[in-house]
Amino acid sequence: MNLSRLFSITCQSFCHRHSVICFFRLSFCVWVQSAKQRSNMLKNRKRANREPGCDAEGSDYSKKIEESSKKMATTFSGSSNSVNTSKKKSRKELNQNDSSQKEALNPHAKEKRKVKEITPGLNEGELSNPNNGKKRKVEHQTKAAPSRGGDLSESIKKSRLSTATSVEEFNYNKKRVRLLSKTKGIRENCQGIIYWMSRDQRVQDNWAFLYAQWLALKHKLPLHVCFCLVPKFHDATIRHFDFMLKGLQEVAEECKQLDISFHLLIGFAKDVLPEFVKENNIGSVVTDFSPLRPPLQWVENVRHNLPEDLQFVQLIDWDAAYAKLQVDHTVKEVDWAKPGTAAGLTRMESFFEEQLKHFSTDRNNPNKTALSNMSPWFHFGQISVQRTILEIRKYRNKFKDSVDSYIEEAVVRRELADNFCFYNKQYDKIEGAYDWAQKTLKIHSKDQRSHLYTLKQLEDGKTHDPLWNAAQLQMVQEGKMHGFLRMYWAKKILEWTTSPEEALQFSIYLNDRYQLDGKDPNGYVGCMWSICGIHDQGWAERPVFGKIRYMNYNGCKRKFDVGQFERKYNHKKLTKPL
Repeated sequence: MNLSRLFSITCQSFCHRHSVICFFRLSFCVWVQSAKQRSNMLKNRKRANREPGCDAEGSDYSKKIEESSKKMATTFSGSSNSVNTSKKKSRKELNQNDSSQKEALNPHAKEKRKVKEITPGLNEGELSNPNNGKKRKVEHQTKAAPSRGGDLSESIKKSRLSTATSVEEFNYNKKRVRLLSKTKGIRENCQGIIYWMSRDQRVQDNWAFLYAQWLALKHKLPLHVCFCLVPKFHDATIRHFDFMLKGLQEVAEECKQLDISFHLLIGFAKDVLPEFVKENNIGSVVTDFSPLRPPLQWVENVRHNLPEDLQFVQLIDWDAAYAKLQVDHTVKEVDWAKPGTAAGLTRMESFFEEQLKHFSTDRNNPNKTALSNMSPWFHFGQISVQRTILEIRKYRNKFKDSVDSYIEEAVVRRELADNFCFYNKQYDKIEGAYDWAQKTLKIHSKDQRSHLYTLKQLEDGKTHDPLWNAAQLQMVQEGKMHGFLRMYWAKKILEWTTSPEEALQFSIYLNDRYQLDGKDPNGYVGCMWSICGIHDQGWAERPVFGKIRYMNYNGCKRKFDVGQFERKYNHKKLTKPL
């Protein structure tokens, strides 16, 4: 059997070309469809029950799909990374396929445009619409009125369905895809396509999932969604795994409603995914992109490994999955953040209606409820940042300063963090800092510290600084520290440890262990900014810090009521999060 592999990566970010790894092996294409659609397609088959693998040859559905394919104005080969050189087509692709990016970055656009943002999970009839060769024109996103009264989810669904008549006719932007293998096409007689879900743990607003669905429709093959669950991952605790697994249960249920097979493979991807591909005659594997070292290494391992053993579940036993976890259960789950896309949309809507108007003025005040607190859903990929930006821009006429500030943080700074981690493989080490920062930290590494604390003392919040202790306890109790205090918190660790190296090590460990959004590019860059001056400049030189930006207790007192925060978070009082 030919085991030639074809990998491709699709971009999902604004600044950096994030990818979906689509590694094509043993030809396997898929489509995302509803249960009714699959039932109609299989009605002439002998077997009454619906199965992931299907043959649409000869069916009316297949004929309509083929007719629709012929009507497509442009074609896109899933096995090619070439870009059409026609200037006319290039302009057309830019207008149609990058509209979502333009919408996020150009809030002043007034003209109508064709919106080409689409997602898996269309309603019945859309894929077989006889008029699917016609494009719908949709009003610019900013002209849509903000949702009210708990209908954000329905509003988003309608917005998705208005973007195109079918996924197959969606003119997918070639620039979003990067191939990782030499294979030039999907092999004939394959039996399916895999979306290897990793960073983006959601069905909707997922470019990788969309591309996998596009391939499936194009080649008339079933789609499989696979998630590889490792029993232990660095310092992740049950707090992180519980949030992730409950979100994946929601993904599995939504896949079931769409008649898509969801597989929870137990083990490292290099051990379980290649064998799954081999045993199921998969022709293409599409995955999402992460800039961090471990996920990038997983991709390389899968490309080069074909293990003999196969471990996977078809019918998922979630209790068994929990039982196989080898993680610390002492860091408990939090009750303020409910996992899953539905809960994330609820939190988003609440932020728009209650906190957004105060965001620009109060976001740096830990005593105010001005933050979105969306980072857990962003980190686990349960909510798309791009979707959040498209929705928040609808409020720009009312809360311009707040909307602009949020976009700057959620887009610009988030993309800077992703790019830093992707291009700097020492993103979590002093050696990854700028030369001026390494030099100044080295010069002052032997400076006398006013206090020295062990990791245990820091972890328990037992320092002389009541504000720092309160911030640490907020993180331990709730899995999230206020953004402003995260800067102060990390800088004080530099001041109270024996060396910059130890300070960075301690801060990353505590952040990754307790923050729900730990082990994230934003977290690494946050620690590097505070301790190593990343994305910052040199300041007035002082002991210990050298030219690294300094923060102190009195400075915090000038910004907010420090005493109020200290009273709320201490060893004697446990409260709900802000």
